Amino acid sequence: MANTTSAKKATRKIASRTLINTARRSRVRGFIRKLDDAVKAGDKEAAKTAFAVVEPEIMRAVSKGVIAKNTAARKVSRLSARVKALA
Repeated sequence: MANTTSAKKATRKIASRTLINTARRSRVRGFIRKLDDAVKAGDKEAAKTAFAVVEPEIMRAVSKGVIAKNTAARKVSRLSARVKALA
């Protein structure tokens, strides 16, 4: 258990940031899931619009420090390839 005041504050901040980061990560996963569903259904237009929403959401997660930059680039690249394969 933390002893100093600053350590106690740090644990409070970590707990609140964890909640926020978890919400951001699950939000990104939800958008990816919608894109996956569109791709599996074979709906080109829905997949394109879903990709247009997913990519900035993933990059926003990078800027917030939730996802690493290379991980995000890899995800966007693979999702883009799946969308292009439909067309």
